[in-house]
This record gives sequence, C-alpha cells and structure tokens, in this order.
Amino acid sequence: MNGSPIQSAPTLTLYRNGSVYSAADPFATAMLVDGDTVAWVGSEHAATSIQDSRMEVVDLHGALVAPGFVDAHVHTTELGMSLETLDLSGCSSLADLLGRVSSYAKGTAGPILGSGWDESSWPERRVPTAAELDAASGNRPVYLSRTDVHCAVVSGTLAADMQLHEYDGWDNGFVVRAAHEAARTVSRAIDPDQRAVFQQAALRHAASRGIVAVTEMAAPHIAPPEDLRRLLGLDGALPETPLPQVLPYWGQLVETEAEVAGLLDFFEGRLLGLAGDLNIDGSIGARTAALREPYTDEPGGTGTLYLTPEQVGRHLELMTRAGLQGGFHVIGDAGMDVALAGLQLAADAVGEAAIRAAHHRLEHAEMTDDAAIAGLLRFGVGVSLQPGFDAAWGNPGGLYEQRLGERSRQMNRMASLLSSGVPVALGSDTPVLAVDPWAGVRAAVFHSNPKERVSARAAFIGHTRAGWRAAGESNFMLGQLAPGAPASFAVWEVQELMVQTPDANVSAWSTDPRAGTPLLPALDTGDEPRCLQTVHNGIELYRASELAG
Repeated sequence: MNGSPIQSAPTLTLYRNGSVYSAADPFATAMLVDGDTVAWVGSEHAATSIQDSRMEVVDLHGALVAPGFVDAHVHTTELGMSLETLDLSGCSSLADLLGRVSSYAKGTAGPILGSGWDESSWPERRVPTAAELDAASGNRPVYLSRTDVHCAVVSGTLAADMQLHEYDGWDNGFVVRAAHEAARTVSRAIDPDQRAVFQQAALRHAASRGIVAVTEMAAPHIAPPEDLRRLLGLDGALPETPLPQVLPYWGQLVETEAEVAGLLDFFEGRLLGLAGDLNIDGSIGARTAALREPYTDEPGGTGTLYLTPEQVGRHLELMTRAGLQGGFHVIGDAGMDVALAGLQLAADAVGEAAIRAAHHRLEHAEMTDDAAIAGLLRFGVGVSLQPGFDAAWGNPGGLYEQRLGERSRQMNRMASLLSSGVPVALGSDTPVLAVDPWAGVRAAVFHSNPKERVSARAAFIGHTRAGWRAAGESNFMLGQLAPGAPASFAVWEVQELMVQTPDANVSAWSTDPRAGTPLLPALDTGDEPRCLQTVHNGIELYRASELAG
C-alpha cells in the first residue's frame, strides 16, 4: 500500500465498559488490541475473564469505539492555511465580510488571505467589488477564495499588481478561470517550511476528528509538486508526532508514457494515481461546472469544459497500462458526458475489462443521471461524494436551486449510486467543508431529496471502509473492527446509540438482538459525538484529556 508509512506498537490494550462497532459482534462492549492488530471483541463478562496484568486497561465509561474515518477528498495544505488565515465561512452578509476584512487588516501586515465565503445565503446575493475590498483593507492585496475554491474575490490593489484585468474571467474583483489561476498564486507564495507547518496542523486537526487517513488530492494548479513531496516526507524528516496516513494522488494530465514515468519517479513511486482535482469542469458556485442546459441565474451560460474526451481517454489509457488509478474532478452533467466518452475511448484502446480492473475514480459527480450511473457501473468507476454539499447548498432557495432550478433535486445522488452498485466513498473536500465526518454521515441520512437518503450504516461505511477501497487498499479488513483487523479506530463520547435509517416509519431506535446491526451515534439529537482518542495501526494519533487509562 502506498502512502505515508505508519509504524506499530507492541502493546496489549483492553478497552472495556463501552460499545464497540463491530459486525463480528454487534453488541460487543470490549475490545483487545495487540500491538497494531485487533485481537478480540466481545462482552464485558468475557473481558473480565481475559483481563490480566499484561494489559493496559482503558475504561470507556460508555464511550463508542468505531473504525477510524477516511476522508476521501482532502487538500491538506489548504486546510492548514484556512485554520491560520481569515475564516469567512460564518459570514452572514456582504457587510459582515467587509467588516471582518477591516478588523483583520488592523491586526496584520502583508497580503490578506481568507476563504470560505458563500454569497448564496446573503441578503445582497452579490460578491464584494475590488473597490469595496480596497476600502475595507486599506488598499492591501486581498485574496478571498469562495467556499468552492474555484473562484475568489480580490482587491483592486492585488488586481493592479498582477494585471488581472487582462485575464479571461476578470469581473470587477470577482475572478474565475484564468484570472483566478493567476490570482491564487498569491496564496502559493509560502515558504516551504511554513507549508510543512500548515500540513502538520491540518493532519493534527484531522486526527482530532477521528480520521486515520486522508486522501490527498494535490494538483499543479493548487500547489507546486514539492508541496506533495513534503507532505509525504520525501523532503526532510517526518515529524516525531504520529499523524494520519496520507493516501496521495496528483492531478496532472499526461499524454505520453514518458510523462507518466517522470511523475512516478519524481514522487518516488508513492502515488496511488494521477487523479483527483484534474478538472474536466469547474464548480456550481462559480458557474463553471459544465452543463447541458444554461444556468438558471445566468441565461446562456453553460459553464466551462477544461478537457476533451480524447484527453480524458488518453489519460485513462495510460493509467490503466501503468497499473495506476486515473480520475477527474467532474461536477456538471456535460462534464460527466465528457468523462464517460473518455472512458469509452480508453476502453477501445485497452479493453473494457482492463478499465474495470483499474478501478478509476471520479471526484464529486454532483450531476449524475441514470444513464451516467449505468456508465460508471459498466466501467467499474468509483465515486468520491461530499454529502455535506447537499447540506450546505441543497436546501430550498439554496445555491443549487438558485443556479439550477428544478435540476437541483437531482444532485449528489448517493442512494441511486449505491443501489446501482457504484462504489461510493465519502469525503469533505476540505477546506470547502469543515473536517467533520459525522456531519457527512448525517448529511447523507438527511439528504434534501428523500429518495437519495441512505442509512447511517451505509454512510458510515462510505466514510470508513469504502475510503480504503477507493484508494486501492488490498487489506479487506481495514475499516472494520474484528479479530485480525488493523487497530485503526476512534473512541467517541456519545449521548445515544441507535440504528438510524432514512425512513422515519422504520423502527429506527430498535435494539432488537435479532437485527444484528451495530449501533451508531444518534445524529438528529443535537448532541454531537466528541472524539476522545484516535489510533491507527496501534499508534495513538490523538487523545483527549478525558480519556483515562
């Protein structure tokens, strides 16, 4: 398995007096860990009989032990930057944003970087102009990326410095396409050592949320390749503090075998594939997702296609021949058409069976109709979904409805994909969304379209076991807790446990032993699960002070 190495520890630890999420014993209350492996799960009575002086005993006090989360789509450095720069995710209006910029400017020097704003819920329903950002910042360079990170607003000062008005996509401070690519270079001009600080802060933050592995979606338009090398520990020593495992992808298009070999050599054979944020199209928020029909709030506008079917097909052909995963960022229905056409061209070149065996992946796939789902299934393609997108933008009057009208009801079709047999892994696309895997599970259970809701169990598997499968992990025991499985788990303080289904008429609170379904935290009570400990391969990544031995 590629990715950052994780060492193991030779200790015996007995967790007891809690609840263990295990299909091997749905009503287990205890678990024994032997070094990097789960040795046993079972009842409290049995735990008493096996406990001896060799074991470190952890009293769970009713806490839940569950497989550790895998975030299937992460931008690690950008997450670390968002934790350290101006957070605009809570802005309620244009005036609120400008006020925050003004306050931030008074306590800092140099360029102002920020992220997370979303004008779709503001009363004004418009973005700030370059002149307004100049006034708020005192004529400082300002770069504020929208929550979807496919566009931004910039100050007039920054625009003048970089001559942004000469680029395609410039609109009085709002930048998309080429203008955005040029503008975001201001956020890349960071000392490599500072990038490492951001990366470690991001991974520590992920560990505190019960995440044992992050699927890094690096790409040249996001950060230079040295950024991913550093994240993988290929430049300099890894930090002494254990961190979540990195499952690395690099989103760069290739057209020749020599290009493939060069990239694999540069990353010292650590890449899982050339996939991830290799953009076929853009985003709904920026109106650059490629649509078959125009945007509701931009008549005539159908978004932007960055790649052709021939480019997609050649890339996937080369990845298949190299034994690696290929994949793309695709959101709009026209973008999905290009992805499927490219898959067909690759299949024509290497054979459909080889394409299926390669387990290529698509990121987001927000607009996927029945025909597209059938195509994904035919070619064996997995999908990385972000159910939090629906929670953020799928509500009545929200961004999807503003941009797409009636089409908004057919977004993020998790239940349709799963029921058809398409592999689905869940992620956050952080810093687009906060790192909060339980929120992702909840968003899948309470999807805005009742037909696309899934059970908490299905969503939980999508955020754990399926994340490993999507990255090509061969150890089928990863993502579950049973004898012989890797000791990769998190301990959660929870108020209630339940079997939660998308159908309120089902006996969701049933704990009938005949059901044999492990229990998960109740996600509709307002009492959020709180991480007490995160362990990967027997190594502790995070511990809250409340977890006493």
